[in-house]
Amino acid sequence: MAYCTIDQARAQGCTGTDTEVQAWIATAQTAVDAFTQQWWEPRTGDVVADLPADGLVLLPRRVRTVTAIAPYPLPQIAPEIQLPPNAFVVRPAATAGDIDAVQVGFGGYDVLVAGAEPWNGGWQGLMRYYGAKQVRVTGTWGLDAPPPMVSLATAMVAAALQAKTRPTGDPMSGIPGGVDVDDEGNNVRIQPAVNDDGTYHVGFRPSTGSAQADAMLAPAYLNARPALGGL
Repeated sequence: MAYCTIDQARAQGCTGTDTEVQAWIATAQTAVDAFTQQWWEPRTGDVVADLPADGLVLLPRRVRTVTAIAPYPLPQIAPEIQLPPNAFVVRPAATAGDIDAVQVGFGGYDVLVAGAEPWNGGWQGLMRYYGAKQVRVTGTWGLDAPPPMVSLATAMVAAALQAKTRPTGDPMSGIPGGVDVDDEGNNVRIQPAVNDDGTYHVGFRPSTGSAQADAMLAPAYLNARPALGGL
């Protein structure tokens, strides 16, 4: 799934064949992902997160489903170990009032697995048995689809990145000035960019490459969850 359409990218100044525009959109999506620390489409993959004493693992992405959890790094004595589905509960932020997290060691045990016996604390005890400080969570992540503002920002980034490759081009050429409505159609005012080059740098996040896109995304679309430990 592309975050924006070819027509949207062209409207912001992206040029070339459809294949070339699609390539710039793909590049822009990577920049938007890095800036927002979120995925705006469903994806399958692994994330690594800290495992606290209470077993409530805060996840750095919008979680959809979890298929496997294992200590990270995997212990050399049991590299195949992973928790079964009855050993954790997924708590997606898509559920009103909940957060993107997984509760490890919710219940259950296995007398055939060393460290997971009921007298050792079951599946939650297994994590302590291996001294796990982090877990690798395998599943599906991301939102159903990017909101309109993210789509528009992606189109702007695609055009801005392409413009920067032109020897004599203005890095911001082809990008219209000013966006004054949010996803719900409310009037908004985009604040001036904070850096000398017109881009935002939020913590460790790099700019998207477009000052306007940075300004659009910064107020409402940055993921404030823990930074990714691995992917």
